[in-house]
Amino acid sequence: MGNTQVQPPETPFCNLNSPSQEGLLLVQLHLMPGFFLLVLILGLPLNLLSLWIFFHRLRRWSRSTVLLFNLTLADTSWLLALPFLVQYHLDHLHWSLGLPLCKAVRLLYHNYFYLSIFFVTFISVDRYLAIVHPLRSLVLLGRRQTSLLCVVVWAFTVVLSIPVANMSFIQTCPGDNRTVCTLYIMLRGTGESLPYSLFCSITGFLFPLISICYCCLRSVRELRHRPGLPHQQNKQQRLRRVLSAALILFALFYLPYHLSRNAAIMMRTLHPDNPGSWQPADLLFALEMCFCSLSTCVNPLFSCFIGRQFRREFHGTFSVMFTQCPGVMLASILSQRERRTVAREGKTTVTPMCTLPET
Repeated sequence: MGNTQVQPPETPFCNLNSPSQEGLLLVQLHLMPGFFLLVLILGLPLNLLSLWIFFHRLRRWSRSTVLLFNLTLADTSWLLALPFLVQYHLDHLHWSLGLPLCKAVRLLYHNYFYLSIFFVTFISVDRYLAIVHPLRSLVLLGRRQTSLLCVVVWAFTVVLSIPVANMSFIQTCPGDNRTVCTLYIMLRGTGESLPYSLFCSITGFLFPLISICYCCLRSVRELRHRPGLPHQQNKQQRLRRVLSAALILFALFYLPYHLSRNAAIMMRTLHPDNPGSWQPADLLFALEMCFCSLSTCVNPLFSCFIGRQFRREFHGTFSVMFTQCPGVMLASILSQRERRTVAREGKTTVTPMCTLPET
């Protein structure tokens, strides 16, 4: 069998007929593939459209644009690997694609989470610098330095995820000859998985969470005490809401995920001979895998709120795609401020054609 391991079955993967596995079985065979398929249908068009806008509509890239582009690229790369997981779960956890692809899919899944975390963190730092230290930030972090930083993030997260590939293998389940692609969190042995999971949780989540909290709170405080005209105060209030929402969503997506992942491994460490005690933590972690995948659908909306130029092009592209009347399209492309200016000055505009821009 080469790389396929024949050994006592890993309970979450092989014992599909066990009554104690009923809840986890329901999630892995029905909820998870359905959820992943929904995320794929919603997230892939949104992210591909975002990439098209980055490449064809944004002529001037700021450091924020570079960070948002890399976040979108990370989302898209994970979504392209998602069909393999959908097929695996729909096929009753039968992996027929070989060991290299098993390792690659597990690595990509793990790698994506930390790419997303780091890029959201640096976007928060970028907003903090622009709000609290606007002049100093121009010297500290230019577009070239930001691009180099993104390359470092991609390289670091790949290196960080290599142990996942080393702990992933395909296993033949006794009895039904079903081949499974194991997940390191649900392996019986925890000598490697527990310290690795804790290390990733600290370096890849806890430190970014502290950084985002600090940047968001400082930015909100600065905006709250900054004087301005009424229309400026409205903009500042909207920005405060966006920053607060980003912090809340970050915590909702990734805090329960890391807690449930470490709990699933810890239960195996504390009760190695009692698989029944693993079930609640395994079930919670499986549900969190579903919930966290929604971040690929939320991130394009996050890009719209953070990047003003991206937001204009995103809205304009959607209006071109879905609007039949060119006059309505014009109203959706113009921002509120631009519409007020047009109305005040009495200017006329040329009605654009209701076609997609040529690529």
